[in-house]
Amino acid sequence: MHKISLKYQSKNQVKSNDLESVLDASGLLNQQIKVSPENKKIESKRGRQVISQRTNSLLGVQIVSSGSYVPDNVVTNQDLQERFGFDPEWIEQRTGILERRHAPADMATSDLCYEAAQKAIRAARVNPEDIDLLIVGTFTPDFQCPSVACLVQDRLGLDAPAIDLQAACAGFMYALVTAAQYVATGNSKLALVIGGDCNSRIVNPEDRRVAPLFGDGAGAVLLAKGDPHQGLACYQTGSDGSGCSLLDRPAGGTRNPATAEDIQEGRHFLNMDGRSVFKWAVRTVADSIDLMLTKTGMSVHDVDLFLMHQANIRIIDSACEQLGIPKDKVFNNLDRYGNTSGGSIPIVLDEAFNAGLINRGDTVLLSGFGAGLAWGTGLFRW
Repeated sequence: MHKISLKYQSKNQVKSNDLESVLDASGLLNQQIKVSPENKKIESKRGRQVISQRTNSLLGVQIVSSGSYVPDNVVTNQDLQERFGFDPEWIEQRTGILERRHAPADMATSDLCYEAAQKAIRAARVNPEDIDLLIVGTFTPDFQCPSVACLVQDRLGLDAPAIDLQAACAGFMYALVTAAQYVATGNSKLALVIGGDCNSRIVNPEDRRVAPLFGDGAGAVLLAKGDPHQGLACYQTGSDGSGCSLLDRPAGGTRNPATAEDIQEGRHFLNMDGRSVFKWAVRTVADSIDLMLTKTGMSVHDVDLFLMHQANIRIIDSACEQLGIPKDKVFNNLDRYGNTSGGSIPIVLDEAFNAGLINRGDTVLLSGFGAGLAWGTGLFRW
């Protein structure tokens, strides 16, 4: 990746921090758009009501660089068949996954995050001493405490506050939005945002419903001040805790500390109601993307690239079919890595950038969703 200059001269002069003024100046706002009161739901372009109409914008922020890392150990569907009797064709047809990466015994989440961060720092050609904030989105920390972020901060030698943010597969989007607040307000000049998970440690390797879906990996980006039109033109982070039991780890927390019986029964592993999660994910992805387009007056054709959480190809395909998103506008790497949870979006973003699919001035749609239930979707103006 080439160095991206922190100075970029915009042709548009923005005189207001108001969302509509900024979007209008950058050519993102349809003049006919009408914003409904905040306490009402908005009717989408598909004639149905989405989860909520509450959205925000966060402009004046740019992604300076990105980096990603996955372990060397490739685990194919055929490997799973040989070890556990899983059906390779069933996995491919139901998920789109052909292989995933598993970390070796001596590698944990912080190691994955450290490697991804190193690549992002080298790509930006910045001095690590200039990084003044570190946020890691993960739900598979090395330890209950200290945080993954503190472990990475120490290895990188940063003089920066460092925290973990837990929103499962939406963790990177939450971390990105949080760090962007610091940068936009001038409280951080260079923020390092990482998403990473070591999922192979929290799934039952013999569970054919869950184990084939997940892999290990991490991705990172550096954020800095940008021009007024850069950053999140529109975004939504949301949650629905009523669905918390659809995707959880029943034992191991303060509600139910893991006992010998829990471990014997596998209740410390990730548990998922696959059918219910699938239906929720399809609806949430489609509705949240539709909301972004509706609020900005954009169409799918105005978005240069769609980067969605790599959980299941059927979720991505269903959302794209509902919204009429052309396949050539969607970049996926699910077949090679599976669901890397917090690492999913930054890994796919890094690979798309290095493939030349993201350029200055492009509008990129990012959408993450997972346990909580939680989601984060945003239109990022590069």
